[in-house]
Amino acid sequence: MAQGPLLDLRHLKMIRAIAEHGRVSDAAEALGVTSSALSHRIKEAERRLDLVLFTRIHKRLRMTPAAAYMAEVAARVLTDIDRAERDVRRMDRGVEHVVRIAVEAYSAFGWLPRFNLYLRDHLPGIELQVMASVTDDALRALTSRHADIIVTSGAAQPVGTHRVHLFDDALVFIFPPDHPLAGRPFVTAEDIEGEDFITYTLTPEPDREFARLFRPSERYPRWTTTVEMPEAIIELVAAGQGCSALAGWAVRPAIAAGRIVGAQVGAEGIEVPWQALMRAEDKASGPIHDVGAALAAWAQQNGGFG
Repeated sequence: MAQGPLLDLRHLKMIRAIAEHGRVSDAAEALGVTSSALSHRIKEAERRLDLVLFTRIHKRLRMTPAAAYMAEVAARVLTDIDRAERDVRRMDRGVEHVVRIAVEAYSAFGWLPRFNLYLRDHLPGIELQVMASVTDDALRALTSRHADIIVTSGAAQPVGTHRVHLFDDALVFIFPPDHPLAGRPFVTAEDIEGEDFITYTLTPEPDREFARLFRPSERYPRWTTTVEMPEAIIELVAAGQGCSALAGWAVRPAIAAGRIVGAQVGAEGIEVPWQALMRAEDKASGPIHDVGAALAAWAQQNGGFG
């Protein structure tokens, strides 16, 4: 007779909680049990597996390699179970599929309500779930199945993914309304040399302002700070604490509201491609493929996300 699993969900939740909190008392509080009950559960799991999961150092627990591996597995399993429970509740109200989408780097979702309406008309059995918490590592979220589609810039296609072109979008220099460069149709590297500049990343990218504007001219702004959240950069620029260059579609609402002023990057401008990446296995058919195709069609009809 086949033997069932040695550990159950209680043990997986215990291992994940200890990995997150380190102390028995803190993990027990997070799980809503007593410390003694959790200690008993640890011993039970170790007895069933016939190995040591945790060692004590002062009042903290140190995970053995076996426990660290189980913690990674537990995180995936419990996430999948939670997702499945939410999905079946959606199915009960007529939703056939849930597709999870993330936007790399940006948290600007002014386009989402309009696309949602388009999606309901064209794919009524599919519901979109936005994974806002994975914007800092959207590709990893895709490969680990925390997201099904990621919207990202650039033309790169990582191994194991399928690329759907969405639209091309111009980079925009942004300034506070009272800045001396505000109101110009375009701003050159010479114009911005020495200006306080807030950057999203100090890593040069081949299709952005550093490689295509600053480096060829050998004229650079004064890098004042790195802020890995474009929405926060917009707020700092609006407050007069520097200037920056960001995706046009993401900054247009703030420009339209008069909070910041935009200008073309360089005399010729810099266009950046935006794409939807999905796992290669989903490229031929199915709800993920259908949402990617619908997003491309809608973006092309509307001239992008702006």
